[in-house]
Amino acid sequence: MTNVASRNRSNRRKGAQWETDLREGLRAAGEDVESLRLAGAEDEGDLVVRESDGGFLLIEAKNAKFEPGPFLDEAMRERENFSKHRGIEPDLVESVVVVKRRGKSWRKAFVLTTVEEYFDLDPE
Repeated sequence: MTNVASRNRSNRRKGAQWETDLREGLRAAGEDVESLRLAGAEDEGDLVVRESDGGFLLIEAKNAKFEPGPFLDEAMRERENFSKHRGIEPDLVESVVVVKRRGKSWRKAFVLTTVEEYFDLDPE
């Protein structure tokens, strides 16, 4: 049991460090980005970028086994939570998943979204 708990703590630390690296890298690149801290059913994502047009980009940062479907489902739920908690129109909030690539910097991470989101298509 101790090995499992130790591994979980290590994974959480790696995930937290990945979020920090991503946030600080985006800040250094000139983005207005902050960390989000809610957890559980009302989670809002890991980072939020304030865009110059008044919109927001929610980032779900992942340093885990690559599972695009569940990652995107989580990001969409968190986008709804973020909008709801702030009374913001959902159309003003975009969300993506940024997945760390092993052995690569934050700049070489994967960015996941859907075709529907990327091209701003009406939901089916």
